[in-house]
Amino acid sequence: MSGINLQGRVALITGSSRGIGRAIAERLAAAGADIAVNFTQGREAAADVVATVERLGAKAVAFQADVSKTADVRRLFDEASAQFGHLDIVIAAAGIIVHKPLLETTEEDFDRLFNINAKGSFFVMQEAAKRLVDGGRIIAFSSTLTSLMAPGYSAYSGTKGAVEQFVRSLAKELGKRKITVNAVAPGPVETDMLTKTEPRETLQYLAGFSAFARLGQPDEIADVVAFLASDSARWVSGQTVRVNGAAM
Repeated sequence: MSGINLQGRVALITGSSRGIGRAIAERLAAAGADIAVNFTQGREAAADVVATVERLGAKAVAFQADVSKTADVRRLFDEASAQFGHLDIVIAAAGIIVHKPLLETTEEDFDRLFNINAKGSFFVMQEAAKRLVDGGRIIAFSSTLTSLMAPGYSAYSGTKGAVEQFVRSLAKELGKRKITVNAVAPGPVETDMLTKTEPRETLQYLAGFSAFARLGQPDEIADVVAFLASDSARWVSGQTVRVNGAAM
């Protein structure tokens, strides 16, 4: 992946103050892209990502926005477009996870999951479709859990199944503008979102799904995103790319 060149491109990445989103920001910056960093509450973490991107030789600016609020999404795109002048790549990486049996999932759990993961991704993709230059890239996030019968993830998996359908439709709608639209579906990845919400026994169980008997790393997901963001992926669109160490 070291040969990927994104010089002159601008990437807006939601949820990029931590975890996989941060790894993507750093990977794309290393390939030459300038980065619009998005955060909801982690202002200090976002500032640290900006500093890291600048050390890699790219430009970065942090923008606060809650993707579950459509007004925030529109403002995010307004501010990023004004700051950078154009957008070439949009990555909808913001998301949350709730691990509960269906019978214990509350309406509040359901609404929070769908508002951030599904609604947030939908309206980020909608704004991207309006703002991206022709030949741009839209990359959203699904999950390998959509293809596994894993107990306790019914609502979460539902949000990611919705994202996959958004991608399939939008890819057809934007083809005439040579904009590709894809989803990345990681398996379990060692991020705070997972390690701070799951007990060690669950983490070991999840690691066992992989042929390599370990959790994935954020940079391993970021490498695939960088490929999809590049010119090398110009013939890849409407796809969900599973990145899970042969978990399924």
